[in-house]
Order: sequence, then structure tokens, then C-alpha cells
Amino acid sequence: MAETAEPFVPATDDLDVLRESARGCQGCHLYRDATQTVFGQGPPESRVVMIGEQPGDLEDRRGAPFVGPAGKLLDQAIEEAGLDRDRTYVTNTVKHFKFRPVGKRRIHQNPDRTEIVACRPWLIAEFALLRPQAVVLLGATAAKALLGPDFRVTRSRGVLMPWPDSAQRPQDFAGESHDGAFVLATIHPSAVLRADDRDTAFKSLVDDLRVVTGALADG
Repeated sequence: MAETAEPFVPATDDLDVLRESARGCQGCHLYRDATQTVFGQGPPESRVVMIGEQPGDLEDRRGAPFVGPAGKLLDQAIEEAGLDRDRTYVTNTVKHFKFRPVGKRRIHQNPDRTEIVACRPWLIAEFALLRPQAVVLLGATAAKALLGPDFRVTRSRGVLMPWPDSAQRPQDFAGESHDGAFVLATIHPSAVLRADDRDTAFKSLVDDLRVVTGALADG
């Protein structure tokens, strides 16, 4: 039987109920080793939704997204780009931390396609209850989850795109409720931390987010 979170996702119009239900998700094998589910956070009326890949080690321990080094860097980038962090909802494509143990350390591993698809019902359910004007996809995993496996961040980063219609988006992503929203893909803040030239990589992330700032001001 295929792994999927679908049986654990309740029919609800309350984001808090959705978050609480996600705590008990056993839709894929990742729950066995992770400390806890890490669900999205932020006001449901947020103008901006940012989607990353999966929680990291610190996020897994604290139970909140983007609270580790990459999250702090993202907060700084959001501020420098002129966006409002308090009006930004942040979440991840996969809600459990995938890692391999090396001694006492837990080393991040990229989620595979099976794990991404298994966790997809949570992301769909989140979006059904959000009404963002801008959706920012942080890194390749998030971009492919929303825009399809052929999308390449390296080719299209920093470019405003309309919310994908039913013919473009993979499966059913509740796109009908987001008419007028736009999407922008950029690098994940963890890529800045890994970059040889962090200053340049950080500036490029801020520049991409400034495109969102400008679009929201024009709208």
C-alpha cells in the first residue's frame, strides 16, 4: 500500500485543528525517527506564504519551522527585502525531519519523491485554508512540489509567475481559491549557508524577495 498522509487529514476549515491533527500523522515512515511533526506557522490571513523543503534538526526538536540557522537567515532576508515577517506564513513540503545518524549528530537528507507525495495532503489542506497574494518557493523540493518535477529553480528564480491553473499544477492544489495570487521561486536559505560566497548568495536571495515586495506594493 502506498504511503500517504491522506487518512490523517481532517475535513476542517480551522488551521489550528489541522495543525493538531498533524501531530499524529503516520502517513509515511519518517514519523518513526523524527521527534515530532513540524507544521506551518503564521497568521492564516498572511499575504505571503513561504514553502521550504523539510524541518531541520533544530526545527524537529522545537516543533516549529524555520527556527534554526537557515530560518534566522531567512528572517534577515525578509526584513532586508522590506517584507513583513509577522504577516508571513512559513511551512515545509515535508513535515518530518529526514536524517541519518552520524555519532551523536543527525545529518539532513533530502526527502525523496515518495515522501514528498505522501506528505502532500497536508500541504494541500494548508493551502485550502490560506489566501496569500504571494507564494514563495524556497528551493527545488518546494518548487517541484507545486510547479511539477520539470521545474528548475536555476532557470526561473526571481521570476513572478501566476498561480498555476489546473492544467499546469501537479494533482489538485486547490488552485481555484487563489485566483490573482502569484508564485516566485528562489533558493533555500540553507543554500546561502553552504555557499562559498555567502554575501553574494544572501544578496541574491534578498533581491528575489524584493521582487515580491514590489509586486505586493503594485497590487
